[in-house]
Amino acid sequence: MNFKNKITTVLLGLLLTTFAFGQTTKSTEYLGVAEQISFDKTSYNLAWTSHPTNNYYKQEYLAKGDTIEKFKKLILLEISTGNTRLKDVVATKIAELKKMKASNPVVNYETFEKDGQVMLDFLVSENTPDGKYVSMVERNVYRYKSVVDKNGLKAVLLFGVSERAYGDDIDKFFPNLKAHRDNLINLVGTFTLPEITVAK
Repeated sequence: MNFKNKITTVLLGLLLTTFAFGQTTKSTEYLGVAEQISFDKTSYNLAWTSHPTNNYYKQEYLAKGDTIEKFKKLILLEISTGNTRLKDVVATKIAELKKMKASNPVVNYETFEKDGQVMLDFLVSENTPDGKYVSMVERNVYRYKSVVDKNGLKAVLLFGVSERAYGDDIDKFFPNLKAHRDNLINLVGTFTLPEITVAK
């Protein structure tokens, strides 16, 4: 699926959602998928999970040598179950993003829609504590799809990839993004999504 053929484009901001919240001491596999995911010829291992509400699950995967606190690339799986509709999940994000963009002009994103799926391509940043410098930039490509798990449970699945640069590497990050922006969009758009079995 080539999401380069976009139907809808929206320029807004997006919350930096890849920061861990309510971190657990053990990574419990909630979604019935492998604890290792291969993406773009690199293996990513399950590093952190969260199940803060009855209908929401989140799992993050890292390459060897990376940590949740400081990584170069992260793979994300999220599931929202129940009567959740894809368009409502995206709309909720957009409502959050408008607020974020007001205080962070660096933040922007585009949405791509095709075959009932939605992708978000967005950029966010974090400043140093004194607010004078950018200490981190993060580019994300998220892919949302309505799914039914192996037990017949309806859900919205999010598969995402986050890329970061810190400090002096930020200067190289933006030219590289400009030159190769479409690569990650197409990799995420053509990735074979895992079959889900949500833990009961």
